[in-house]
Amino acid sequence: MAHLRLLFSYSRRHPQHHRLLSLYHFSSDANSSSAPLPPIKPVSYAPKPQQQAPPEESAASLTPDTGPRDQSPLPRRPQPPMPPPEWTRQDMRYVKDAPVISPVSYPSRVAPLPEDRPVGWEAEAVQHEGLRGEAERIQMDAARATRSIFGMPLEEEQLPYPTIIPVVKRPQKVAIDLVDAIRLVKTSANEKRNFVETVEAHVILGVDPRRGDQMVRGALTLPHGTGKTVRVAVFAEGPAAEEARAAGADVVGGDELIEVIRTGGGKLSFDKCIATPMFMPRLSKVARILGPRGLMPNPKLGSVTNDVSGAVKAAKSGRVDFKIDKTAIVHVGLGKVNFTEESLRENIGAFVHALLLAKPVGLKKTSKYVGYVKKFTLSSTMGPGFPVTIPSLSVAADHFNKVQVS
Repeated sequence: MAHLRLLFSYSRRHPQHHRLLSLYHFSSDANSSSAPLPPIKPVSYAPKPQQQAPPEESAASLTPDTGPRDQSPLPRRPQPPMPPPEWTRQDMRYVKDAPVISPVSYPSRVAPLPEDRPVGWEAEAVQHEGLRGEAERIQMDAARATRSIFGMPLEEEQLPYPTIIPVVKRPQKVAIDLVDAIRLVKTSANEKRNFVETVEAHVILGVDPRRGDQMVRGALTLPHGTGKTVRVAVFAEGPAAEEARAAGADVVGGDELIEVIRTGGGKLSFDKCIATPMFMPRLSKVARILGPRGLMPNPKLGSVTNDVSGAVKAAKSGRVDFKIDKTAIVHVGLGKVNFTEESLRENIGAFVHALLLAKPVGLKKTSKYVGYVKKFTLSSTMGPGFPVTIPSLSVAADHFNKVQVS
C-alpha cells in the first residue's frame, strides 16, 4: 500500500511520466484484481515546410552540420516599396556625390502705399494729437479737483513742482592780523549771555599724532591768567600737605582722598591735580578716573613735584595744559572776552611760544612755522572763528620772549 501511495504522488507531480504505471508490477501480496494499463502509442507529425532561399544565398544554404536545406517552393509575402531617402542640408555635408538642392526663392512683400493725402497732413495730425492729450489732461485735473467726500466737494492742494536747490558754498575766510582778530572776537561775543565767554585758540598742526615721536603736549602760565577760578587738589602728606594748604590749595589729602575719588561715582570737586613723587604709585587706583579728564599728574607738565607751594601758586595764577588730539588739533582757552586787547595778545603770544617749544625734534623745516602750524583760528565760546596770519603770531611770540628774558 505504501508503494502505491508513493507511485500516485509521483504521478501527480510528474504527469509526463505516466508511462511508468504500465511498467510497475504490483507485488504478490497486494491481492489486486485490476488489469494492467494499455501501452501508449507514439504520435508522429509531418515535417514543417521551409521557405525558399533567394538565388544569391543558394551557395550559403549548405551548412557543415545539416547539409543541404530543403528547397521546397513556398509563396513569399510581397513587401511595400521603400520610399526614396530625403536629403537634408545637414546630411549633404557628409555625403559624397549627393544631389544638388536647388535654392528656393519667395516673392518679396511690398507694403501697400498710403492713400493720397494733402500736403502738411503730418503736422496737422501731430497738432491734433497734442490738443487731444492736453484736453485729456485738463479733464483729469478737473475731475481730481472736484473730487468729493460724502457729497462735499474737496479741492486738492496743489503742490509745487520739485526743483533742485543748488548748494551754496561758504566763502573761505581770509586770514587777518592778530589784533584785528582779537577785536572781531570781542565784538562777536553776545553780551546777553549769562556767562562770560572764553577766548579759544584752535591750531591745526602738520604732525602725525599716531607716531610717538611727533606727540605735542606742554604747559604754560599765562601772563594775565585764564580769568576763571581754578580749584586745585594736592596729594601729599606731612610737611608737603601743610605747604599746599598755605599756598591756597582747595583739596589736600593722601590715601583717604584717593579712596573718596574711587568711590565717589566720578564726581570731582577740583580742576587741577598736583602730587608728590611718592604718591604716583598709589594714584594707579584712580588712573581710569583722572586720565580721561586730563587730571592725571604728569612730570612733563610740572604737576608731579616736591615744590608743592610753587605748583599750587602757578595753577592758581593761570597755568594751562595743552595736548594734541587724534585729529592733530590743539584746543586751548587763553582768557575771557572781557580782557583788554593787549592782555589777550600777550596770552596768545605766550601760548605760541610754548607751542614752538613743544615742536617735535624730527619735524625740521626751513622755518619755525612752515610745516608745523598749518592754521591758527581764534574764536569765542559760542562765536564764529577768525583765522590769524602766521607773521602776526610770530611777532606776538617774539615780543613775549623778549619780555620774559628781560
